[in-house]
Amino acid sequence: MTDTRALVLEEKGRLALRDCPVAETLGPDDVRVAIHTVGICGSDVHYYTHGAIGPFVVRAPMILGHEASGTVTEVGAGVTTLAVGDRVCMEPGIPNPIGRATRLGMYNLDPDVRFWATPPVHGVLRASVVHPAAFAFKLPDSVSFAAAAMVEPLAVGVHAVTKARARPGHVAVVMGAGPIGLVTVLAALAAGCAHVVVSDVDDSKLAIAAGLGAVSTVNVRSGSLADAVAAATTGWGADVVYECSGDARAAASVFAPLCPGGVVVFVGMPLAPIAYDVPAAQIKEARVEHVFRYAHVFDACVAMLGAGAIDLAPLITRTWDFKDSVEAFALAAQGPAGQVKMQIVLGG
Repeated sequence: MTDTRALVLEEKGRLALRDCPVAETLGPDDVRVAIHTVGICGSDVHYYTHGAIGPFVVRAPMILGHEASGTVTEVGAGVTTLAVGDRVCMEPGIPNPIGRATRLGMYNLDPDVRFWATPPVHGVLRASVVHPAAFAFKLPDSVSFAAAAMVEPLAVGVHAVTKARARPGHVAVVMGAGPIGLVTVLAALAAGCAHVVVSDVDDSKLAIAAGLGAVSTVNVRSGSLADAVAAATTGWGADVVYECSGDARAAASVFAPLCPGGVVVFVGMPLAPIAYDVPAAQIKEARVEHVFRYAHVFDACVAMLGAGAIDLAPLITRTWDFKDSVEAFALAAQGPAGQVKMQIVLGG
């Protein structure tokens, strides 16, 4: 008997674990994947608590979840890169293959992209999904389902570091020690960053950051990020500032710890317009980049995990059974101290 249970956002503030069949036909270039592990993302929580993110409004019941790993159970007739039994993670956005953005190599910016758990597209907190084989990535034996379900957020950090044109020896600042901030720390270190200064207001998350490598931390409730960076760089400043918090006050202060000629990468997405200090940017001739999701990095993320270049285990702070999904989201919505990435396990 087919399991059709799913975690459904019925409306703002109301979740249900119930039967919710999704009609999906396996095409010649598709695979069917039995879902094993799904991460709880901040966007999932935001849809739950607010019912919308910008122009994306939940107008009908929607299955949540887009950070996923699982096992291939069926392959389309034209699929040659994957086989039944392969363990995979999946890139959740499917662009229009003939759209202009896709043809220019910017498929993450395709306005027609269909992204899991972005209204009106159902997510993957359900037993199985059909997905293009081109967006499913075979896992090395050494990579767990839990780590594989973290590839999606890791891809954001790797994309940010790529946009920064990071070089070995850089000093970086990461504002925000949430999941995206911490995967950006790991990506920066993997790219050769000599030192990362991480800021946040949660000491328990900063403690996790401090254990990731050449990292120092600043709780900005009691200390100055700019002063800490100045002390670490003999007054020069950081080569790169990654703003991952989405906090308006943090985002407005990105140029203070930056060195002359440095780069700022806006990764977190503020809920409202922020103050932007143009003179502060001008006097340092700052380069400013922005990221929206990621493109062309999933295979690199899987390769780094397989090689042991990045260890995501310290970021996974709690695991829930599928039957407890509603409870898991209720806790996540509270923003509990010390919790970085919570995951839900569906598979055995």
